[in-house]
Formats: sequence, structure tokens, C-alpha cells
Amino acid sequence: MSGADWVEAFLEMMAAERAAAANTLTAYARDLADLRGFLARRMTDLPGAVAEQLEAYFQDLSVRGLSSSTAARRRSAARQFYRFVLGEGWRRDDPTSRVEAPRPGRPLPKILTREEMKNLIEASAAKDGATGLRLSAMVELLYASGLRISELVALPLAPFTQEPDYLIVKGKGGKERLAPLSETARAAVRAYLPVRLSFFPKGVKASPWLFPSRGRAGRLTTRRFAQLLDESALDAGLDPAKVSPHVLRHAFATHLLEGGADLRVVQALLGHADIATTQIYTHVTQDRLREVVETKHPLSRRRD
Repeated sequence: MSGADWVEAFLEMMAAERAAAANTLTAYARDLADLRGFLARRMTDLPGAVAEQLEAYFQDLSVRGLSSSTAARRRSAARQFYRFVLGEGWRRDDPTSRVEAPRPGRPLPKILTREEMKNLIEASAAKDGATGLRLSAMVELLYASGLRISELVALPLAPFTQEPDYLIVKGKGGKERLAPLSETARAAVRAYLPVRLSFFPKGVKASPWLFPSRGRAGRLTTRRFAQLLDESALDAGLDPAKVSPHVLRHAFATHLLEGGADLRVVQALLGHADIATTQIYTHVTQDRLREVVETKHPLSRRRD
């Protein structure tokens, strides 16, 4: 089997056994293509690579100017690939096993203050007509429930016919979790539903999606929602670079913790498998509290 065959088999395993998303598979394919390109310049390929060449590749990632997250992901892809190859018996050794990968620092998530979030919600609701009602419903749902944007655009209509207090959402890896719905989010959806038909493709009289679209997919795309959110950010006086669908999920988690929510509860609401992923928000809230004390406490102010 060639290196290309090995990569194809690895990607098939990731899709079938680990339920890897399409974006994840694309990233793995790109990372392994980068490794194959490095090895090709040394007149070899994945089947014939030796430990010294993988060490050189890992070092090359560090000096190439890549972001720490990209370099870490490419190291991880190489390690997972060769573990798979070893398990299949295609090689008797793992050339990545003796290479220690540095631990990249995890950047803190971008956040919006409560006031900024309020301004964004108001700017979304202020847009004219059906587009404003739809955008308001989507922003309210993201902020109230901590949904991923992929989960939001895939919401079916059916649950909202009963005005539920929560949703059952299927997240990463097909895992289900409960997502709460605030009264303001339910009210925004109620206001949107009468105009939902205006987004149907021509000639279509029914759609299973809460947010249908005239586009090829039949539902609003993540890209189009991000564009609409950028417009609302400008209307709210915010830098669009600071605002994204995922930033609304960050705001959901951060504001819950600031309000005293238990970390385990926030973990469950976000659908994080590892609480370490959720703990990053505690650093955000600690930094925010420190800033408040330093700028607002009378003893912290400089005396003239």
C-alpha cells in the first residue's frame, strides 16, 4: 500500500469509528499532506519515514512561523496516523513515539461584556422586517443556550411548535445534551415564526428546518449568519473582529460563571467531554474580576 492508501484508510477509520466531522477530516487530510510534502523533499513517504525524519518535521513546524494551535494539530495528526498504522500491522514501529510534543499555551477565548451583548441583541432586533426577526431569534438562541453555530442552523422546527423550556441538542460525536431556552429566546422565536415562510425557496411549501433558506442547502448557512452578525456588530458599535457566532457561546459560558454558576453545570450545558476545556472560562472571569477591582475599588485608584 502507498502512503496515499494509508491516509485514505486512516480518514475512513476516523469517519466510521470516531464519527469525525467533515471539517475535522479535511483538516487531517491537509495536515498529513503537509507531512507527505516534507518527506517527499527527503525522497521518502509515510511508509518509509524514520524517527529522525519525524523529529525533523516536528522541529520544522516550530520554526515555520505557524500558530501554536496549527503546529500542535499537525503533530497530533502525525501521531494519531502512525498509531493507527501500527495497530493495523502495516509497520512494526511508530516513528513519532520518541518525539515529545511541546504543550502549547491555550489562548483565552474572546468575550463580550454584558453591555456589549445587550447592544448586539438590540442591534439585531432593530433590523427591518423578516430578516431582523430571524436574526434576533438566532442571536437570542445562541446566547440563551450556548449552542454551537452548526447546532443552531440545524435546529428542526418541530420542537418549537410546543414552546419548550429546553432543547435536546445533538452535538459533537453525536452526544445529546439539554440546552435551556430563556423566556426572551422563546419570545424572539415566537415573533419570528409568522415570517418564517418568507425564507422558503420558490415553490416550496414546507421545510423541516427552523431557519429555512432559499439557498441550495435549504437552510441558513453558518457563513451567511456570520455575515449578518458582522452587520449587527457594526450597528452596535462593536468591532466585527471581536464578534462571531462562537463568541456568543463564550459569552453564554462566561456570564454564567460570573453569575455564580457551578463549573460542572456549565460543562454539561456546553457539552464538553473534559472539564479542563470548560475551566478556561474561569481564567476569563478571574481576569475580569481583577480588572474590576483594580479600576473600580477606591483604594486601587491613584491618589494625586
